[in-house]
Amino acid sequence: MLKAAVSNIRDVITNTAGIWYHIVILILSAGIALSLPMVAQSFLAYWARVENEKTSLMFLEIGVAVFLIVFFNYVRRSLQDRSLAKMAIGAGLVSFFPKRGRDAQSRIRKLKEKHGTGRTVMVIGSSGHGTFVDQVGDLSTVLEKCLGAKILLVNPYSQEASKRIQAIGHPDLTLEKYRAEVRQSIELLKRLKAIGKAVKLKLYSDPPLIKLVILGDYLWLQHYHTDLDIQSMPEYVLQHNLKGHGLYTLCYQYFVQRWESIRIPEYDLDTDELVYRGRTGGEVKRVRFGPEEASEGMRQDVKELSLTPDASTAKSPRLTDTELVQVET
Repeated sequence: MLKAAVSNIRDVITNTAGIWYHIVILILSAGIALSLPMVAQSFLAYWARVENEKTSLMFLEIGVAVFLIVFFNYVRRSLQDRSLAKMAIGAGLVSFFPKRGRDAQSRIRKLKEKHGTGRTVMVIGSSGHGTFVDQVGDLSTVLEKCLGAKILLVNPYSQEASKRIQAIGHPDLTLEKYRAEVRQSIELLKRLKAIGKAVKLKLYSDPPLIKLVILGDYLWLQHYHTDLDIQSMPEYVLQHNLKGHGLYTLCYQYFVQRWESIRIPEYDLDTDELVYRGRTGGEVKRVRFGPEEASEGMRQDVKELSLTPDASTAKSPRLTDTELVQVET
């Protein structure tokens, strides 16, 4: 009840901010206009007193010079900032969080909840634990209020997952713990699917490059450093614009290409199997989610199936997904 009242008060203040701004400008303008005669009279009296005093005149000249230097530097800096702001708007950059302090984390969580409510959440991440499993994660409440989710996480049984853990070298982060975190993320997605949300999960096996969260017209971006934890990296917020030349469009297309890649299997949340599909979307194989050897072998099979025929097989008819399954069985 109190939270709703505070929210309503905040909305009223936000909506009336423009009106109060104009009222303050009118009051200041009227005050300056009424005080001009008094200011002019005081200035003339002061100038008559100091015009024949060399020391006072020298300090006055120095003060005016300092003021002009500061003023013109401020104008130059303002023009530069305006130019940078124009470029940032053109690129779609609307927010930047260089560090994840307590205040920044709270603000990030509130913004993501606002952007993601009633939307389909699209995520590229690593284990997903710190993002939407942990209660203080950025998307812990967003997934509860979203329409659905498309999630891309790292296969914890792949070689790249092992390399990632070794590169970070944190004593509290082991490969076993990392795999447990991925499984916790999977269990969360299963619960969301059980309550009727359209949830899909895919597991990729190459090194994590970026952490990407798409919430409607807003896109949150972080870079995975080779040997640093993602929480220490800055976070950028991009907004979609109708011109289509911003970075939002580029990152969105990157997500779509990754999501539609036939080399990345879909995780069946009902059977705990990795589902590999062909170019037409038909199912090619299923494997039990497990150790690296099985995942690596299946990845290699799909890679061979997806290769373009060479000159020796160019005249052969292209096999359908059903025929591929018959050949492999």
